[in-house]
Amino acid sequence: MSITPLMPVYPRCGFRPVRGDHCHLVGEDGRRYLDFAAGIAVNILGHSHAGLIEAIQRQAATLMHVSNLYGSPQGEHLAQRLVDLTFADTVFFTNSGAEAVECAIKTARAYHQHAGDDHRYELITFKNAFHGRTMATISASNQDKMHKGFLPLLRGFKYVDFDDVAGAAAAVGPNTAGFMVEPIQGEGGVRVASEAFMHGLRRLADEHDLMLVLDEVQCGVARSGTFYAYEQYGVEPDILATAKGIGGGFPLGACLATERAARGMVFGAHGSTYGGNPLAMAAGNAVLDAVADDEFLAAVRARGERLKACLEQFIGNYPELFELVRGRGLILGAKMRIEPRGFVAHLRDNHQLLTVSAGDNTLRIVPPLVIDDSHIDEFMDKLSAGAASYQPAEAA
Repeated sequence: MSITPLMPVYPRCGFRPVRGDHCHLVGEDGRRYLDFAAGIAVNILGHSHAGLIEAIQRQAATLMHVSNLYGSPQGEHLAQRLVDLTFADTVFFTNSGAEAVECAIKTARAYHQHAGDDHRYELITFKNAFHGRTMATISASNQDKMHKGFLPLLRGFKYVDFDDVAGAAAAVGPNTAGFMVEPIQGEGGVRVASEAFMHGLRRLADEHDLMLVLDEVQCGVARSGTFYAYEQYGVEPDILATAKGIGGGFPLGACLATERAARGMVFGAHGSTYGGNPLAMAAGNAVLDAVADDEFLAAVRARGERLKACLEQFIGNYPELFELVRGRGLILGAKMRIEPRGFVAHLRDNHQLLTVSAGDNTLRIVPPLVIDDSHIDEFMDKLSAGAASYQPAEAA
């Protein structure tokens, strides 16, 4: 047999973590790595948060899964908390970000088609976005590397330049159902939408009776310094997809919507076997216990500001490697002048520092939200050592 037991769709590196310790991971060889990747923005409470562990253990010993054929006191509780904390009136729980986005797409279409507007099915999306790996979510993205091998794409998506209100307005037509956008593009290079852009999309949606769908799978759940990033713009969406940090490491996602936006999501319109299972709900409630707190959010903003300031000062020492820093809260990106994957590997293999590459030649920095000044200092020390020792030829 030539194929590996794990389907070889990931270029897995040599680091093999076996244990987590707060903001560090420990490999098979016992070496400790500072984790500023956090499972790609998932492990927002780190790897050994007592409250999250205890909630999952307690629920696992009580009830893990029953299906959605029955009432769900656990799901009702978490949904009510999310409704109370956000713009939303209703929530559908999923197992992943891609499923949450799929539900958001269906909800936006159903809003129109439930009312008889069957021709309104198209979502205007934005270039360099990443919405997931299902057929619908790769079709919603304009990236050829995600399309290759899976053609034909699904109909119903039109791509416009990110942060371009005029382009979005020009793209609206008789088939348009709404806009779908990440307020902060994660995979696309930690690119932050402007206030004018977000307000412009809200205005266009209101003028044309369209749905404004936000994909906050990566930038949501306190990562940007507010519970959801849309709060920083003074606009509210009609529909929002969330995942990653909401489970703190347990697979969980959700689609949030207003009552008006969800008018087409009636009995039988959507479903999930595992979505909203009691074990996931326990994890989600434990995460909210920790992060849905003004003091916690203020700390994320403060840590983010300090880390960003350190990075901005640092990159001036290596103008041949770095161009600029962008992001909000603890979703930050250092745009590089070289392709970043070689540098990410160098930091990991030689300095025990875990980061993530992103589009637009960006070094993505998404640590657990529970880092303190000591972790920021350790990060900067390791980053400095890595930049000083890096030879771009290593990327070859």
